[in-house]
Amino acid sequence: MAKIKLTKNELKKQKDALKMYKRYLPTLQLKKQQLQMEIRGIEARHRELEEARAALDREFRAWLGVFGEAEAAYGPDGLPLMRVTAVRTSLGNIAGVEIPVFDGADFEFAEYDLFATPLWVDSALDRLKKALLLDLEARVLVVQIERLAAELRTTTQRVNLFEKVKIPETLEDIKRIRIYLGDQQTAQVVRGKIAKRKVIETAAARSAE
Repeated sequence: MAKIKLTKNELKKQKDALKMYKRYLPTLQLKKQQLQMEIRGIEARHRELEEARAALDREFRAWLGVFGEAEAAYGPDGLPLMRVTAVRTSLGNIAGVEIPVFDGADFEFAEYDLFATPLWVDSALDRLKKALLLDLEARVLVVQIERLAAELRTTTQRVNLFEKVKIPETLEDIKRIRIYLGDQQTAQVVRGKIAKRKVIETAAARSAE
């Protein structure tokens, strides 16, 4: 605990600090609650994407089990018939934290021979596109969670600092200063009374002479 001056000026300084801590603490607590709620919501959305992705995987396995032609998703040059050309995101803001927001993705489809390619490839590419969209959104959600979690840690540290350190220390300092100033005032009154009594006694002694 830092050493403080036991003066009236210091008492005012500590009172002002206490007011500031009590004024900002509710704001920090509200921000902490908001971040926790937002993170839970994003985690729930991430779980939904994982479940949807798992369902698509099951569909793919069923397709491959029936047709057994996974290589049909590739062109004659061995390159995939579809690829992601751009991931579109925008900036969002939650509790003062900038986060990426998934807006979609752009895909490029290679030309392929309709006669040499199995009929089910179009449907397979459509499902693959859906799977990629789920994966890309999930990645953006992970970044959102990471950024919000980092801010939550910082906010929680500040809340704990105010609640468990600054406010208790300031209250204790105010108490110490008040006790000291009260003792000083009492001592001053006592000294005044003693001085007054001595003056009276001296005056009485002179009168008796």
